[in-house]
Amino acid sequence: MRTKPRILNTRTVARSRLFHIEELDLEFSNGAMARYERLRGASRGTVLIVPLLDEDTVLLVREYAAGTENYELGFPKGRIESGEPLLEAANRELMEETGYGAKRLERITSLTLAPGFLEHATEIILARELYPKRLEGDEPEEPEVVPWALNDIERLWRSGECSEARTLAALFIAKAILDGR
Repeated sequence: MRTKPRILNTRTVARSRLFHIEELDLEFSNGAMARYERLRGASRGTVLIVPLLDEDTVLLVREYAAGTENYELGFPKGRIESGEPLLEAANRELMEETGYGAKRLERITSLTLAPGFLEHATEIILARELYPKRLEGDEPEEPEVVPWALNDIERLWRSGECSEARTLAALFIAKAILDGR
């Protein structure tokens, strides 16, 4: 196992409402020096919820994604508020974005997007036994809720309507768990 590099210095490069860009001076165990940048989040983290409407159907939401300048299908997701327990955050986001709550919530894994420069991790939550319950959310327009057949994952990624890696990975992981693998 390798020894982690030693952080010699950190410096803030930029800060916004959501992000903090940091520059790190590192010394590796072989003596090599390097400068890295990383993007740190301003929140405790995020949740992404895989809501099972029934054993064969998940709920996706179609929302505007500023990064791709397009409407994208994905799972409900959002920030964990300060002091908010993980599963409560997941249920709150589920209610805000889909109009459903869940009687059973289970953390299945944590995913990163680009660990080379992004500190952020997303907690993936499986939501079962859904019941109607809507909470007011912070979205500028109400997300469109789209039921999707769990056995039709290939059509989702081939359609181009869902380009988010977290959603696709969570869908494959949840399906493997539900299939008993």
